[in-house]
Amino acid sequence: MKKDNKLIGAGLLTAFAASLCCITPVLALVAGTSGLASTFSWLEAFRPYFISLTILVLGFAWYQKLKPQMQIDCNCETDEKPKFLQSKMFLGIVTPFAIVMLAFPYYAHIFYPKTEKQIIVVDKSNIQKVEFTISGMTCESCGEHVNHEVNKLTGIISSNASFENGNAIVEFDNSKTNISKIEKEINSTGYFVTDKK
Repeated sequence: MKKDNKLIGAGLLTAFAASLCCITPVLALVAGTSGLASTFSWLEAFRPYFISLTILVLGFAWYQKLKPQMQIDCNCETDEKPKFLQSKMFLGIVTPFAIVMLAFPYYAHIFYPKTEKQIIVVDKSNIQKVEFTISGMTCESCGEHVNHEVNKLTGIISSNASFENGNAIVEFDNSKTNISKIEKEINSTGYFVTDKK
């Protein structure tokens, strides 16, 4: 029975590790420590292995729970009800939780508040658009984190960070902010600007 608990624990741990690189930016947002956002981005390369391991471990745990038990011919009482942590019900709760954790990168953007701003542009000639090349972003959550931080600055009209492209395209009023302030805000997230155009 302890073996079952270890399998379930290993399944949860690998599911959590598979999404840790994408969970960290959301946790950093909640904690107000945006610089921690990229702490676990190095795990992204191992994500496919963690996902595979989670599926294998939970699959084996279900196999252990559902396989027919060998009948032993004895007069001893063995109909003891398993503890909750060793039950099919607990494994049935853990499995969807692991799936939700594995899918986290695909819905992480819902945790970021939408910033609705009133933008007043006095002179259209002050509008400038800059593309920042950013290293370290590994999922949609990273891009949302960059957008959230950049949009805190006064004068930002739009910010569109993309982890797929490794960039952020920022449109702003250069009479209210400037490129170095935006770059500093991006770098404060833990992802770093490597180039700007």
